Amino acid sequence: MENGRVYRGSCHCGAVAFEVTGRLEMIDECNCSICTKKGYLHWIVPRASFRLLTSQEDMATYSFNTGVARHYFCQRCGIAPFYVPRSDPDKIDVNVRCLEGIEPGAIALKKFDGRNWEAAFRAHRGIEPSRPPHGGGKD
Repeated sequence: MENGRVYRGSCHCGAVAFEVTGRLEMIDECNCSICTKKGYLHWIVPRASFRLLTSQEDMATYSFNTGVARHYFCQRCGIAPFYVPRSDPDKIDVNVRCLEGIEPGAIALKKFDGRNWEAAFRAHRGIEPSRPPHGGGKD
């Protein structure tokens, strides 16, 4: 099986640079508060497919809410090129907007309702929602 191609990405000033190997066939757009404000377009890849090319010393991190997600950004220009996602903490979520030579509009886009994260995550994973107590509610 083919591993895909190597993409190079970075922050705006280039202090944070990386390579990611894979098949970029679909990207996700989330409407949660941080993704909306950052304009983030998501591509989640296995950690083995991601390689940081520059020092971590140029990066800062930000976590909120559950603290699982770790958002990395450049201390110099402020751009957030990747993060460890809450949904898949063993993977890396690359901001497709930070990849060189990529036109995001040419890639299939899937919307994710991050404003209702728990329900959207269960639906995305195919997990049945919990039944109301005493068997109530509609089937």
